[in-house]
Amino acid sequence: MTEVTLRNPEGEAVAGVLSADGTSWEFADGLGYGKQYTLTAVAVGGDGRQVTSTSTFTTVAKPRKTISVSLNMQDGETVGVGMPLIFTFGSKVADRAAAERALKVVTEPVTEGAFRWMSDSMVIWRPKDYWQPGTKISVEAAIYGKPLGGGAYGLEDRAAKITVGDKVVVVADGASHQAKVMVNDAEVRTLPISMGKSGHTTPVGTYTVMSEHNGYTMDSGTYGVPADTPGGYRTFVRYAVRLSNSGIFYHSAPWSVGSQGRRNVSHGCINLSDANAKWLMDLSKKGDLFTVTNSGGQPLEATDGWSVWQLPWQTWTTPTTS
Repeated sequence: MTEVTLRNPEGEAVAGVLSADGTSWEFADGLGYGKQYTLTAVAVGGDGRQVTSTSTFTTVAKPRKTISVSLNMQDGETVGVGMPLIFTFGSKVADRAAAERALKVVTEPVTEGAFRWMSDSMVIWRPKDYWQPGTKISVEAAIYGKPLGGGAYGLEDRAAKITVGDKVVVVADGASHQAKVMVNDAEVRTLPISMGKSGHTTPVGTYTVMSEHNGYTMDSGTYGVPADTPGGYRTFVRYAVRLSNSGIFYHSAPWSVGSQGRRNVSHGCINLSDANAKWLMDLSKKGDLFTVTNSGGQPLEATDGWSVWQLPWQTWTTPTTS
């Protein structure tokens, strides 16, 4: 093919790109539902003769059921070396293979990685090993108009380009009550901490920073203990960084400074002084790694937040069932 033109019902040309070898043409954006398009292609055969062919087709009517998708990253963001790429669909995806075909992850340099479905509506792509600092990542969820099974079609595309920043790793030790902070594998500071007390021990494992908050209310009601009952609390803190969906944060806790570096007194979170919490939050970013050791807690669940590094690569690449 030497020339391809696709026109919508209004007669306007649809933007597209002809492949370098002239064997295919791809439109740039999704077509509309329930519309007729006219395709004109000019091609040259092996005998040198030029042939023009025109045809029409109609896209499917707007479906009764559509599924949206969201990403856990913002375009232009700088993230940590543990950042998982999470695609969360608005409802159950019946055809997982079709959904994966609509998702694209391109990295520079090329990085080995794989998808894993964590639920019927969430699939995560993570690299085999931690990201290399400086890696450029382009993520695209081109689901618009794509059949996703069960009569559902993708509602709208999503895309983002992000960059991996410095390697920031925190290792918090529940026995020494200290947290070692490393940047690009060099130790930069050790901070006194307090973890979960008996009955509220902090789960052991490698967490991934999910979000950062200047001002946050820690509320026991989020895990089923009302603030006005024994053991309940509702406390405002100046600095808080979420590490799990189950409510594990590292955060400022001026009330426990006397115990930080000495004993574990929290309800599961990692307590720091205001100054140390601010310093660490200023240093860290979404996707950084936070490992908890010697807390006496149960192993961290891989499905709790972005804790994808709890699964070894062999397990990660083992197919999941619907």
